[in-house]
Amino acid sequence: MSAVFVWIETFNGAAVSSSWEALGAGRVLADKLGVPLTALVFGENAAAVAGESGTYGADKALVCTDATLNGFRLEPYAALLTQLVQQHAPKAVVAISTARGRELLAASAADTNSGLLTEATSLDISGDGAVKVIRPVYAGKILSEAVGSAAGTQYLLLRGRSFKPGTGSKAAEITTIPAALSEDQIATKIESFEEEVGSVNLTDAAIIVSGGRAMANNPKDAPAGVADAAVWKAQDGFANTLKPLADVLGAAIGASRAAVDAGYIPYAHQVGQTGKTVSPDLYIACGISGAIQHQAGMRSSKVIVAINKDAEAPIFKLARYGLVGDLYQIVPAVTAELKKRLGK
Repeated sequence: MSAVFVWIETFNGAAVSSSWEALGAGRVLADKLGVPLTALVFGENAAAVAGESGTYGADKALVCTDATLNGFRLEPYAALLTQLVQQHAPKAVVAISTARGRELLAASAADTNSGLLTEATSLDISGDGAVKVIRPVYAGKILSEAVGSAAGTQYLLLRGRSFKPGTGSKAAEITTIPAALSEDQIATKIESFEEEVGSVNLTDAAIIVSGGRAMANNPKDAPAGVADAAVWKAQDGFANTLKPLADVLGAAIGASRAAVDAGYIPYAHQVGQTGKTVSPDLYIACGISGAIQHQAGMRSSKVIVAINKDAEAPIFKLARYGLVGDLYQIVPAVTAELKKRLGK
């Protein structure tokens, strides 16, 4: 086996920051196996991103700057990754479990008839040289050990914010490679991207402030003529109670499934089994009871703070710190104190 491959996800010519975590995990595997760590960088500005990879621990980088790879499309990306795996027979292919990472590694693993282990939060090598991972199962209530095959290439998807970014002090040895498909062989086309501006990505966020069903208990009166007063109260609460706290902390705004289903906030903010799985340093749950569906998406947070009127709410069993009371009294007070202490 020649190396450990790590796919560096990019967007608009820049690396997605969580990919450096994958390099950190890959470095651990490569050192234990005694093989080089190789970054795979495809598309726009790939050479510059590959140059960065050395500072995050990569020994080598395989770079393809072909225009067919400038935007993520599964066909050209999977074809190229599969080709590289067939040519170089790496011990492992590693990526962060983003939507693109899951799609790409699953497709290439199927193409090469290889195993795929997902949502890894810890990595090791077994006695026979197989990759061994720890991964949460049953909505995060149990940690399971899974071992890949010692023969062939093992594909690994890592849970974001579970590994430290890699470190390195030397430039990666860069090799430029051709694309596997030409434009006329690719069925899909990218017309444009519409990007949400001014918000923090939930999966990358170090701090998340989330609201639940109780956001509708806003003491403000809805304006006359509003069709649904509860929805208006909750939306106002997210905008004028939770967002100021998030702004002070540099946090992302999350929500429970109940809040999303009720129309209080868009689905993109949902944390839980059917939403985003997050592992921030700090998770502040405001008016969230802590149903198992929600716990599945945030229980791996390093520090959990719960604010809820119900002292028996399940969320308090997970929380390191709990505040029993009205979120509309507690959150503004916390925000004001943080502004004072942080000088904002």
